[in-house]
Amino acid sequence: MKDVRRSFCDFLQLNNILCGIDEPDGKVVLAGLMELLKKHFPDLDVEGAKREVESREALFPTMVAPGLAVPHARISGLAEPLTAVACIPSGCDFGGSSPAKVMVLLLTPVDDPNLHLQLLSALAKAFEEDSVTEKLSRAATPNEFLSFFSDGSSDIPDFLTAKDLMEPFPALLQETDSLLDAIGKFATTRSEELPVIDNTGDLRGVLSLTDLLEYSLPAHLLWLEDLSPMYRLQPFSDMLKTAGETKVADVMREEFIRAETGDPAVKLAKVFLMEKVPRLLIVDESGKPAGVVTLEHFSAKLFWD
Repeated sequence: MKDVRRSFCDFLQLNNILCGIDEPDGKVVLAGLMELLKKHFPDLDVEGAKREVESREALFPTMVAPGLAVPHARISGLAEPLTAVACIPSGCDFGGSSPAKVMVLLLTPVDDPNLHLQLLSALAKAFEEDSVTEKLSRAATPNEFLSFFSDGSSDIPDFLTAKDLMEPFPALLQETDSLLDAIGKFATTRSEELPVIDNTGDLRGVLSLTDLLEYSLPAHLLWLEDLSPMYRLQPFSDMLKTAGETKVADVMREEFIRAETGDPAVKLAKVFLMEKVPRLLIVDESGKPAGVVTLEHFSAKLFWD
């Protein structure tokens, strides 16, 4: 029997949608959504859920997009996710750089990280265009809010993939860039590794801070017992003298660990464990760089996001 595809809306009841809210304080709006859930789910420990959400917000604010706030927490004892929505046409202050005009409260079972992340992924997809948030903030009725998702835009993916977990690259390097250019990008982005592309956007390799260190201090120098001749960091000075003429292509690595956007999340976990790498470069169907998943970000999504 074929599985029935689930949607974010399957976990949202009409009586848990508030429209036309006029309240400038986001904390008051959040408290109202908590009380709304308590009204329809009497067994919910509102105070405990509120503490979980607020403590998480203090560490990781969930203004996930302009105008969209998704306060969420993983709650012990829940059998199914609980969701409530507030539409705030004039917006409210919820700690973001712009007012929150749609607030989606999401409480999920603590022992179901897959469903938790599936719902967050479905929400991110449904609200990926800023115009969606603005439009839904002005929904006059709960039915109008829900009807927007009738086209399947909030369908929950069958399983999480690298695309659901990856982050955009802070910068890309061209193979014709100089090492001086690369150093500037590393400095401004605080990145540890960047992909290298050619003039058509095809992936050619990667360059990391470790690669720069190894280029400056090659293996034959590391075998020396007496490092005193290098106490003044002469090898690095020598590298910097020619950094403007040395091309990234001369230093980059062409062999590296990668994953594809469609790879299931569990495959990424396997690669992290088997290959002992701190990050995975993600490529799209054509092999072009699409994003990166770090072990830190992957673990955050899996265990506490």
